[in-house]
Amino acid sequence: MPVTNTDAILHYSVGVFGDAGYGVPNWSNDVGSINPGIIDVCNLIGQSLFAVMHHEDVDLRIPPSINTLRRVHKLYLRSKQLLAGRAVPPNEANMETVHSRPAGEVFRVYPVPFFKVRNPFMRRWAEWILIALAEAMQHTENRKELEFSTAFAGQIGQYMTRVYQNMAIELFGKTRDVAMAAGFELAEEDFTSFDPTKFFTATELVDTVPRLDRVFTEDGLELLREGIPVTYLPELKPWPNNLTDYYAATRTDATVGVSAAGSAAAAASGFVMPPAPQP
Repeated sequence: MPVTNTDAILHYSVGVFGDAGYGVPNWSNDVGSINPGIIDVCNLIGQSLFAVMHHEDVDLRIPPSINTLRRVHKLYLRSKQLLAGRAVPPNEANMETVHSRPAGEVFRVYPVPFFKVRNPFMRRWAEWILIALAEAMQHTENRKELEFSTAFAGQIGQYMTRVYQNMAIELFGKTRDVAMAAGFELAEEDFTSFDPTKFFTATELVDTVPRLDRVFTEDGLELLREGIPVTYLPELKPWPNNLTDYYAATRTDATVGVSAAGSAAAAASGFVMPPAPQP
C-alpha cells in the first residue's frame, strides 16, 4: 500500500534491517516512471549511497576516513555529470517518439543504515541524498518519456551540491565563499593533505566501540544491493520516534489528531476538554 500521509524518510522495518534502523526514500504513491533518465538517476544515486553507507565509518562518531570522503567526492562528480549531460534547457526541443514509447518501470530502492547511524556527518549527508531521491521519484517529469529538464537537474542536484559543500567546509576547512563558488571541486592535494586533527577537538576524535552485531556480510546484503521494487515492499512508516507520535499522545488541540493512547492519557490525568465557546 502506498504511503501518502507523510513524505518523511521511511523506516525499512524488515527483519534484522529494521532493528538496525535502515531507511529508504519516500516515493509516496508514485511507484514508477516512464522516464528512463530519471530511473537512471535514482539507480545511480541509490546504489552509490548504499556503498557509502555500508562502510565502517558509519558506525563511528569520529570524522569519516579518506575512503568515505573520496567516495562522496566521486558520487558528487558522477551525479553532476549525469544530470548535466542529460538535462535539456527550456529553449531546446525534446526528443519525441513517432511509433515507440518507453515502458513504465517501477522504482527500486536500496535500503541503507540511517536512523541509528552514529556518524553525524554521514547521517546528515544520507538524509539530504534520500530526500533528493524522494524528490526525483515524485517529480512531475516522470511523465516525460525521454528527457528531463534543467529544472529537474537543478532540483535534484542542489542536494548533492549541499552534501559536497558541507564536506568541503567542515572536513577540509574550506571557506564558505570558496566551497560555494560555481564549479568548485576538491583537488587531489586536498585529499592527500587531509588531516582532521588540525581543526577537530579532541572529543570529536575519540569514540567508544559500537555494537558489532549489526555488521552484515556481503551475502547478507545481496538482496538489498540488487534494489527492491517499491511495489514488493510491505507498508512502511516513518521512524517511530517522531513528533507525530509525541503530539498525538500528549496534545489535544485542534491542529493535532488524538490517538486512543492520547485520549486515555488525557483521561487518566484528569484533563477535561472545555466546552466550545458559545456564539
